[in-house]
Amino acid sequence: MDRLRGAFEIGEHGLILRSRRSGRRDSFTLEELDFVTSDGEPVRGYLARPLHDRPVPAVLCIHAHGFRYDIGAGELLDGRASLQGAPGPTFAAMGLATLMIDMPAFGLRAEPGENARTKARLWRGRSLAGQMVGEQAAAFAWLAARDDIVADRIGVYGMSMGATLGYWLAAVEPRIACVAHLCCFADFACLIDTGAHDLHGIYLTVPGLLNLAGNGEIAGRIAPRPQFIGIGDQDPLTPPAAVDRALAQARHAYERAGVAYRLVLHREPEGGHAETPAMRAAVAGFFRKHLAV
Repeated sequence: MDRLRGAFEIGEHGLILRSRRSGRRDSFTLEELDFVTSDGEPVRGYLARPLHDRPVPAVLCIHAHGFRYDIGAGELLDGRASLQGAPGPTFAAMGLATLMIDMPAFGLRAEPGENARTKARLWRGRSLAGQMVGEQAAAFAWLAARDDIVADRIGVYGMSMGATLGYWLAAVEPRIACVAHLCCFADFACLIDTGAHDLHGIYLTVPGLLNLAGNGEIAGRIAPRPQFIGIGDQDPLTPPAAVDRALAQARHAYERAGVAYRLVLHREPEGGHAETPAMRAAVAGFFRKHLAV
């Protein structure tokens, strides 16, 4: 576990809040957040929460990739084509707060770009994906420290890039209560065997990761905490054979922990690389069940 935490750069990245502006939208309160990383890079963030002031459970939302480097944290409020609406307003209506920050190479951090950032970090023996997980760990810690958040009721939600970063983070951050991830769960070794790995962005390259654990084993470390996996069998980024191998490993871990029922699979034979209405409804039900106070 310590080696996996090292690969994901847990504890190596900090976020310091510089300023916060709060205002009311139609159905939720929005905070516009300006952070700075420990090495001085500005980071934009948004926090949406119900209109009342009582402490609420929360979801750390991690944005997708989709080669839309312009979106970043804006996904929380505006959504994107592959999602069934914006997560912020949707979850606020359920009584949940949500936090999303720009990942490096996205949103207001679009420059330097993904390739330049990845190469620079690989040459230094680190990875862009590791930086992303490390920064999400810092975002989680900041969220959990807020007085208006129920710290032991914080989940994680993400699609595509956000999915992978989400279950990687949950595997090494035991305070996360539950995780729901969509459209990016597959065994990397199997992807390499079929060539499907080349459909994924270069940011995802973590040197030596397969020598530490496969994705199914990483997801299995989340047990006994609840985990929701959403998959479309027509998604070229997650071919069924690669999904099945990862699922077998994750299921084994949950069965060994005596909580097989806490690993929830939503699989659509005709689904692709997008959240479907049925997936969004299932995710909402999952968070209602596991984050209610």
